[in-house]
Amino acid sequence: MDIQVWSDVICPWCYIGKRRLEKALESFDGAVTVTYRAYQLDATPVPEPLPLKEALADKFGGVQRAEQMFAQVATIGAGEGLTLDFDRAIAANTFAAHRLITWAASHDRQADMLDALQRAHFTDGVDIGSLPALAAAAGSIGLDTAEALAYLESEAGTTAVRTDIDEARALGISSVPTFVIDGKYAVSGAQEPETLLSALTEITRREDANAGR
Repeated sequence: MDIQVWSDVICPWCYIGKRRLEKALESFDGAVTVTYRAYQLDATPVPEPLPLKEALADKFGGVQRAEQMFAQVATIGAGEGLTLDFDRAIAANTFAAHRLITWAASHDRQADMLDALQRAHFTDGVDIGSLPALAAAAGSIGLDTAEALAYLESEAGTTAVRTDIDEARALGISSVPTFVIDGKYAVSGAQEPETLLSALTEITRREDANAGR
C-alpha cells in the first residue's frame, strides 16, 4: 500500500494526523510506504519572526477566539503525546522547510525530518523560517548541518516542492492533512487511529477483491 500525505509543517492537525497515522500503521497487517508531500496553508512571506498567536489573532476572529482554538488543539495534541506550545510558536513561511524535507528524503530520513521540524515549531519555539535554524534541525537528527545549510542557500528542492503543491491543487486538495492511498482513495483530516485503520483495512479488502476478479 502506498500512502501519500499532503501536509504543512506549521499545521497542528498535520502534526496530530502524522502521529495518528503512525499509531494506525502499528496495528495494520500489510506492507506500507508513506511519503510526505508539501503543502502551504499560507504562502505569504514572513519577513520578521512574529509570535504565531499575534499573527493569527485576526484570522480567527480576535485574541479570545484564537486562544480558545489553540487551547483545544493543544489538549487534543497532548492526548496523542505531543506538546503544542502556542505561546512559543513563531509564524513562518514553510517553503524552505519543505525543501529541507525533500533533501532529508534523499537521505532516507523524510519522516524524521518532518517530525523534528514540527517539534521545533510547536514545542521548542524555533523560527523554522530561518535557514540556520532549519540546518540545525537537520543536525538534530544526525544529518550534516553544513550540507543542509548549503542546500537551503541554493535553489535545490524548489521544483520538487512546487510540484507537490501543484499536484495538490490538481487533486482538489484544499485542507490538510490529506492522505491519498494507492492513488485512488482520499482521507482528509486528522482522523482517529481506529478510523484510519478501518479505512486502510477496507481499502485492502476492496483492492484484494478487485485483484481476484
